[in-house]
Amino acid sequence: MMDKNKVMLVDGMALLFRAYFSTAMSGYFRINSKGVPTNAVHGFVRHLFTAMNHYQPSHVICCWDMGSSTFRTEMFPDYKANRDAPPTELIPQFDLVKEVTSSLNIPNVGLKGYEADDCIGTLTSNLREDAEVVILTGDQDILQLLTENVSVVLLKKGYGNYAEYTAETFTEEKGITPEQMIDLKALMGDSSDNYPGVKGIGEKTALKLLQAHGTIEGLLDNLDNVTKSQREKIERDMENLRLSHQLARIYCEADVTCGLDEALLTIDRALMMEKFKEVELGKLHDMIS
Repeated sequence: MMDKNKVMLVDGMALLFRAYFSTAMSGYFRINSKGVPTNAVHGFVRHLFTAMNHYQPSHVICCWDMGSSTFRTEMFPDYKANRDAPPTELIPQFDLVKEVTSSLNIPNVGLKGYEADDCIGTLTSNLREDAEVVILTGDQDILQLLTENVSVVLLKKGYGNYAEYTAETFTEEKGITPEQMIDLKALMGDSSDNYPGVKGIGEKTALKLLQAHGTIEGLLDNLDNVTKSQREKIERDMENLRLSHQLARIYCEADVTCGLDEALLTIDRALMMEKFKEVELGKLHDMIS
Protein backbone atom coordinates (compact mmCIF):
# COMPACT_ATOMS: atom_id res chain seq x y z
CA MET A 1 0.00 0.00 0.00
CA MET A 2 1.28 3.49 -0.83
CA ASP A 3 2.25 5.64 2.16
CA LYS A 4 0.67 8.73 0.73
CA ASN A 5 -2.37 9.41 -1.37
CA LYS A 6 -1.53 10.77 -4.80
CA VAL A 7 -4.48 12.13 -6.77
CA MET A 8 -4.20 12.75 -10.48
CA LEU A 9 -6.69 15.38 -11.66
CA VAL A 10 -7.10 15.07 -15.41
CA ASP A 11 -8.19 17.90 -17.70
CA GLY A 12 -10.28 15.66 -19.94
CA MET A 13 -10.89 18.14 -22.75
CA ALA A 14 -7.19 19.01 -22.99
CA LEU A 15 -6.32 15.34 -23.55
CA LEU A 16 -9.27 14.71 -25.87
CA PHE A 17 -8.64 17.72 -28.15
CA ARG A 18 -4.90 17.04 -28.28
CA ALA A 19 -5.55 13.41 -29.22
CA TYR A 20 -8.11 14.42 -31.86
CA PHE A 21 -5.98 17.02 -33.64
CA SER A 22 -2.78 14.98 -33.59
CA THR A 23 -4.48 12.38 -35.82
CA ALA A 24 -7.14 14.42 -37.62
CA MET A 25 -4.47 16.60 -39.22
CA SER A 26 -3.54 13.60 -41.35
CA GLY A 27 -7.21 12.74 -42.02
CA TYR A 28 -7.15 9.71 -39.71
CA PHE A 29 -10.34 9.33 -37.66
CA ARG A 30 -10.22 5.64 -36.68
CA ILE A 31 -13.88 4.83 -37.39
CA ASN A 32 -15.32 1.72 -35.71
CA SER A 33 -17.74 -0.80 -37.26
CA LYS A 34 -20.74 1.25 -36.04
CA GLY A 35 -19.48 4.21 -38.07
CA VAL A 36 -18.41 6.19 -34.98
CA PRO A 37 -15.06 8.01 -35.07
CA THR A 38 -12.86 6.99 -32.12
CA ASN A 39 -9.51 8.69 -32.86
CA ALA A 40 -9.87 11.19 -29.97
CA VAL A 41 -11.07 8.57 -27.47
CA HIS A 42 -8.26 6.22 -28.47
CA GLY A 43 -5.62 8.95 -28.07
CA PHE A 44 -7.20 10.14 -24.81
CA VAL A 45 -6.87 6.65 -23.30
CA ARG A 46 -3.27 6.42 -24.49
CA HIS A 47 -2.43 9.78 -22.88
CA LEU A 48 -4.25 8.79 -19.69
CA PHE A 49 -2.67 5.34 -19.35
CA THR A 50 0.81 6.64 -20.22
CA ALA A 51 0.53 9.28 -17.46
CA MET A 52 -0.94 6.82 -14.96
CA ASN A 53 1.91 4.37 -15.59
CA HIS A 54 4.44 7.18 -15.24
CA TYR A 55 3.09 8.93 -12.12
CA GLN A 56 1.47 5.93 -10.40
CA PRO A 57 -1.44 7.80 -8.78
CA SER A 58 -3.50 6.07 -6.10
CA HIS A 59 -6.56 8.12 -7.11
CA VAL A 60 -7.73 9.60 -10.44
CA ILE A 61 -10.52 12.10 -11.25
CA CYS A 62 -11.37 13.39 -14.73
CA CYS A 63 -12.77 16.94 -15.11
CA TRP A 64 -14.75 18.20 -18.10
CA ASP A 65 -16.12 21.41 -19.58
CA MET A 66 -19.91 21.30 -19.73
CA GLY A 67 -20.68 23.41 -22.81
CA SER A 68 -19.31 26.77 -23.84
CA SER A 69 -21.67 28.92 -21.76
CA THR A 70 -20.08 29.78 -18.39
CA PHE A 71 -20.08 32.58 -15.82
CA ARG A 72 -17.17 34.05 -17.81
CA THR A 73 -19.21 34.34 -21.02
CA GLU A 74 -21.92 36.08 -18.97
CA MET A 75 -19.34 38.61 -17.74
CA PHE A 76 -17.75 39.00 -21.17
CA PRO A 77 -19.70 37.59 -24.15
CA ASP A 78 -16.57 37.53 -26.34
CA TYR A 79 -14.76 35.17 -23.97
CA LYS A 80 -13.41 32.33 -26.13
CA ALA A 81 -15.68 33.57 -28.96
CA ASN A 82 -12.74 33.15 -31.35
CA ARG A 83 -12.88 29.35 -30.98
CA ASP A 84 -14.23 27.32 -33.86
CA ALA A 85 -17.14 24.96 -33.27
CA PRO A 86 -15.91 21.42 -32.52
CA PRO A 87 -15.25 19.33 -35.64
CA THR A 88 -18.10 17.01 -36.68
CA GLU A 89 -16.02 13.87 -36.09
CA LEU A 90 -15.26 14.94 -32.52
CA ILE A 91 -18.84 15.59 -31.39
CA PRO A 92 -19.93 11.94 -30.86
CA GLN A 93 -16.70 11.32 -28.96
CA PHE A 94 -17.61 13.75 -26.12
CA ASP A 95 -20.11 11.31 -24.57
CA LEU A 96 -18.18 8.24 -25.63
CA VAL A 97 -15.01 9.31 -23.80
CA LYS A 98 -16.95 9.74 -20.55
CA GLU A 99 -18.42 6.25 -20.92
CA VAL A 100 -14.90 4.88 -21.41
CA THR A 101 -13.64 6.81 -18.36
CA SER A 102 -16.54 5.42 -16.30
CA SER A 103 -15.63 1.89 -17.38
CA LEU A 104 -12.27 2.46 -15.65
CA ASN A 105 -14.10 3.42 -12.41
CA ILE A 106 -12.71 6.95 -12.77
CA PRO A 107 -15.21 9.65 -11.72
CA ASN A 108 -16.22 12.22 -14.37
CA VAL A 109 -16.67 15.67 -12.79
CA GLY A 110 -18.14 18.74 -14.49
CA LEU A 111 -20.55 21.54 -13.63
CA LYS A 112 -22.71 23.59 -15.97
CA GLY A 113 -21.63 27.22 -15.99
CA TYR A 114 -18.04 26.42 -15.08
CA GLU A 115 -14.95 25.26 -16.94
CA ALA A 116 -12.98 22.10 -16.22
CA ASP A 117 -10.27 24.41 -14.79
CA ASP A 118 -12.69 25.61 -12.11
CA CYS A 119 -13.54 22.02 -11.17
CA ILE A 120 -9.83 21.18 -11.04
CA GLY A 121 -9.15 24.27 -8.91
CA THR A 122 -11.96 23.44 -6.50
CA LEU A 123 -10.95 19.79 -6.14
CA THR A 124 -7.30 20.80 -5.73
CA SER A 125 -8.11 23.08 -2.81
CA ASN A 126 -10.35 20.38 -1.27
CA LEU A 127 -7.90 17.50 -1.63
CA ARG A 128 -4.41 18.93 -1.20
CA GLU A 129 -4.55 18.71 2.61
CA ASP A 130 -4.95 14.93 2.44
CA ALA A 131 -3.12 14.04 -0.75
CA GLU A 132 -0.41 15.00 -3.15
CA VAL A 133 -2.20 16.47 -6.18
CA VAL A 134 -0.85 16.07 -9.72
CA ILE A 135 -2.77 17.96 -12.41
CA LEU A 136 -2.50 16.60 -15.96
CA THR A 137 -3.33 19.13 -18.68
CA GLY A 138 -2.05 20.92 -21.74
CA ASP A 139 -3.23 24.29 -20.48
CA GLN A 140 -0.74 26.71 -18.92
CA ASP A 141 -3.54 28.62 -17.14
CA ILE A 142 -3.58 25.82 -14.57
CA LEU A 143 -0.09 26.84 -13.40
CA GLN A 144 -1.74 29.46 -11.17
CA LEU A 145 -2.90 26.57 -8.93
CA LEU A 146 0.65 25.52 -8.04
CA THR A 147 1.19 25.52 -4.30
CA GLU A 148 2.39 23.20 -1.57
CA ASN A 149 1.47 19.57 -2.36
CA VAL A 150 0.34 20.50 -5.89
CA SER A 151 2.27 19.92 -9.11
CA VAL A 152 1.25 20.44 -12.73
CA VAL A 153 2.18 18.16 -15.62
CA LEU A 154 1.83 19.81 -19.04
CA LEU A 155 1.52 17.47 -22.02
CA LYS A 156 4.06 18.07 -24.73
CA LYS A 157 4.21 16.71 -28.27
CA GLY A 158 3.78 12.95 -28.57
CA TYR A 159 3.01 10.57 -25.71
CA GLY A 160 4.81 10.52 -22.38
CA ASN A 161 6.58 13.86 -22.87
CA TYR A 162 5.85 16.27 -20.05
CA ALA A 163 6.87 19.65 -18.67
CA GLU A 164 6.58 19.27 -14.89
CA TYR A 165 6.11 22.21 -12.55
CA THR A 166 6.06 22.78 -8.81
CA ALA A 167 5.53 26.22 -7.26
CA GLU A 168 9.32 26.45 -6.76
CA THR A 169 10.32 25.50 -10.32
CA PHE A 170 7.66 27.81 -11.74
CA THR A 171 9.01 30.78 -9.78
CA GLU A 172 12.58 29.91 -10.76
CA GLU A 173 11.63 29.83 -14.43
CA LYS A 174 9.20 32.76 -14.62
CA GLY A 175 10.44 35.08 -11.87
CA ILE A 176 6.92 35.44 -10.43
CA THR A 177 4.79 33.30 -8.11
CA PRO A 178 1.99 31.08 -9.46
CA GLU A 179 -0.57 33.44 -7.89
CA GLN A 180 0.93 36.36 -9.85
CA MET A 181 0.10 34.54 -13.08
CA ILE A 182 -3.46 35.85 -12.71
CA ASP A 183 -2.12 39.42 -12.60
CA LEU A 184 0.20 38.67 -15.53
CA LYS A 185 -2.72 37.51 -17.70
CA ALA A 186 -4.82 40.47 -16.57
CA LEU A 187 -2.14 42.85 -17.84
CA MET A 188 -1.21 41.12 -21.10
CA GLY A 189 -4.61 39.59 -21.93
CA ASP A 190 -5.02 36.18 -23.52
CA SER A 191 -5.48 35.83 -27.27
CA SER A 192 -6.48 32.16 -27.06
CA ASP A 193 -9.25 32.90 -24.52
CA ASN A 194 -9.99 36.13 -26.41
CA TYR A 195 -9.85 38.73 -23.66
CA PRO A 196 -8.04 42.04 -23.93
CA GLY A 197 -5.83 42.93 -20.94
CA VAL A 198 -4.10 46.30 -21.32
CA LYS A 199 -3.54 47.20 -24.95
CA GLY A 200 0.16 47.67 -25.68
CA ILE A 201 1.46 45.74 -22.66
CA GLY A 202 3.05 42.43 -23.55
CA GLU A 203 4.51 39.66 -21.42
CA LYS A 204 7.95 41.25 -20.91
CA THR A 205 6.58 44.55 -19.63
CA ALA A 206 3.89 42.82 -17.55
CA LEU A 207 6.54 40.61 -15.87
CA LYS A 208 8.72 43.66 -15.09
CA LEU A 209 5.77 45.56 -13.61
CA LEU A 210 4.79 42.61 -11.40
CA GLN A 211 8.35 41.96 -10.27
CA ALA A 212 8.50 45.63 -9.21
CA HIS A 213 5.02 46.01 -7.70
CA GLY A 214 3.87 42.50 -6.75
CA THR A 215 0.20 42.67 -7.74
CA ILE A 216 -2.22 44.68 -9.86
CA GLU A 217 -3.28 46.54 -6.69
CA GLY A 218 0.37 47.28 -5.86
CA LEU A 219 0.87 48.53 -9.40
CA LEU A 220 -2.24 50.76 -9.33
CA ASP A 221 -1.07 52.26 -6.02
CA ASN A 222 2.26 53.15 -7.65
CA LEU A 223 1.26 54.45 -11.08
CA ASP A 224 3.40 57.54 -10.45
CA ASN A 225 6.46 55.28 -10.48
CA VAL A 226 5.96 53.73 -13.92
CA THR A 227 6.76 55.31 -17.28
CA LYS A 228 4.34 57.89 -18.65
CA SER A 229 3.46 55.61 -21.57
CA GLN A 230 2.76 52.63 -19.27
CA ARG A 231 0.62 54.76 -16.96
CA GLU A 232 -1.43 56.10 -19.88
CA LYS A 233 -2.02 52.58 -21.24
CA ILE A 234 -3.11 51.27 -17.84
CA GLU A 235 -5.37 54.25 -17.08
CA ARG A 236 -6.97 54.03 -20.52
CA ASP A 237 -7.66 50.31 -20.17
CA MET A 238 -8.51 50.15 -16.47
CA GLU A 239 -11.90 48.55 -17.07
CA ASN A 240 -10.39 45.83 -19.27
CA LEU A 241 -7.65 45.26 -16.69
CA ARG A 242 -10.20 44.61 -13.93
CA LEU A 243 -12.36 42.44 -16.20
CA SER A 244 -9.38 40.42 -17.44
CA HIS A 245 -8.28 39.84 -13.84
CA GLN A 246 -11.66 38.27 -13.07
CA LEU A 247 -11.61 36.17 -16.24
CA ALA A 248 -8.06 34.92 -15.64
CA ARG A 249 -8.64 33.65 -12.10
CA ILE A 250 -9.62 30.00 -11.78
CA TYR A 251 -12.64 29.80 -9.52
CA CYS A 252 -11.87 27.39 -6.67
CA GLU A 253 -15.27 27.35 -4.96
CA ALA A 254 -17.43 25.66 -7.57
CA ASP A 255 -20.15 23.36 -6.28
CA VAL A 256 -18.33 20.11 -7.07
CA THR A 257 -17.12 17.43 -4.73
CA CYS A 258 -15.33 14.15 -5.19
CA GLY A 259 -13.83 12.52 -2.13
CA LEU A 260 -10.76 10.30 -2.03
CA ASP A 261 -12.99 7.27 -1.40
CA GLU A 262 -14.81 7.83 -4.74
CA ALA A 263 -11.58 8.47 -6.64
CA LEU A 264 -9.57 5.43 -5.50
CA LEU A 265 -8.12 3.81 -8.60
CA THR A 266 -9.67 0.36 -8.89
CA ILE A 267 -9.90 -0.77 -12.49
CA ASP A 268 -12.23 -3.74 -12.99
CA ARG A 269 -10.52 -5.45 -15.92
CA ALA A 270 -13.64 -7.30 -17.08
CA LEU A 271 -15.66 -4.05 -17.17
CA MET A 272 -12.83 -2.23 -18.96
CA MET A 273 -12.33 -5.00 -21.54
CA GLU A 274 -16.05 -5.15 -22.27
CA LYS A 275 -16.26 -1.39 -22.93
CA PHE A 276 -13.02 -1.28 -24.93
CA LYS A 277 -14.28 -4.16 -27.07
CA GLU A 278 -17.63 -2.43 -27.65
CA VAL A 279 -15.93 0.84 -28.66
CA GLU A 280 -13.24 -1.11 -30.59
CA LEU A 281 -10.19 0.39 -28.93
CA GLY A 282 -7.92 -2.49 -29.93
CA LYS A 283 -5.30 -3.61 -27.42
CA LEU A 284 -5.21 -0.42 -25.35
CA HIS A 285 -6.21 -2.37 -22.22
CA ASP A 286 -2.76 -4.02 -22.33
CA MET A 287 -1.16 -0.66 -21.49
CA ILE A 288 -2.41 -0.72 -17.92
CA SER A 289 -1.82 -3.36 -15.29
